[in-house]
Amino acid sequence: MDTERIERRLKLHDLRVLMSVVEAGSMSKAAQRLATSQPAVSRAIADIEHSLGVRLLDRSPQGIVPTPYGHALIKRSVAVFDELRLGVKDLEFLADPTAGEVRIAAPIALSTGFVAEAIDRLTRRHPGVVCHLTVDESPRVYRRLEEREVDLAIAFIGEPMAEDRMEAQLLYTDPLLVVAGAKNPLSRRRKVALADLINEPWILPPSGNLLATAAANSFRAAGLRPPNVRVVSTSAPVRLALVAKGRFLTVSTKSVFRFAGRDMAIRALPIHLPQTERPVGIVTLKNRTLTPVAQLFIDCARAAAKPLATGKSVSARGQQFAKGHAE
Repeated sequence: MDTERIERRLKLHDLRVLMSVVEAGSMSKAAQRLATSQPAVSRAIADIEHSLGVRLLDRSPQGIVPTPYGHALIKRSVAVFDELRLGVKDLEFLADPTAGEVRIAAPIALSTGFVAEAIDRLTRRHPGVVCHLTVDESPRVYRRLEEREVDLAIAFIGEPMAEDRMEAQLLYTDPLLVVAGAKNPLSRRRKVALADLINEPWILPPSGNLLATAAANSFRAAGLRPPNVRVVSTSAPVRLALVAKGRFLTVSTKSVFRFAGRDMAIRALPIHLPQTERPVGIVTLKNRTLTPVAQLFIDCARAAAKPLATGKSVSARGQQFAKGHAE
């Protein structure tokens, strides 16, 4: 294709029209979204297809869908508009370094403690900054980053990620702790064994959750049956709040215990759960320039991670090492 000729004829508005048609599934709905007429939308699509010499859209029972050529162009168009948005944000930051926004994605296990701590540090130092935190399942966290819905992710590095498009920087490793209420008699003991905890009332995440699985595996590795679960909850704050009342036990990552549980009457029992450490890091897209505000957040995240550990870059080989420790 004649790239220079296409550059002269293709406009950002045309790409926006193409993306709107695919998102809406029809040209009439896209026209309504763009506050224009359906003939204008049809003409814009025809002009793009003529310039490129390929068909970009097909009709299906579900509406208009992109062809393989359309998929390829839309994927790059998303990156174009994202870079333009980031460029505008850079200009805004240069005009007012005390303001700006950053978009972060993280799983709930990290959002509850560590990420909240990093956001608190950032907003205290830069009151004009706005943080958008998206809490989602771990696989969705990476997907949101790849689709450029967020600037960066704080995630467990051992989770599978697209190494050719993403890179990670290790912040710390997050082991699991057994947590009891400060008034629980177990909190006053210097030595505690897993066998002492089997018949205690436990509150854990649902079966299949990584924390619940890790707790059960720790008991099985010691030749014991899994603990006696009385309450099941997906919420870490709820689990810690019930533990603080004195009767229940739970497992918590060290970061959640340190940051989310520091104002609660809870204690970590003197028990080591082997092979439960999970590497936590900052994940970004390769070849994507971060905004100054995103970099400020990363600086605060590194500062928050210092009491837990120090980190270094993790490449494909490093990710395999991290994954081995997370399993």
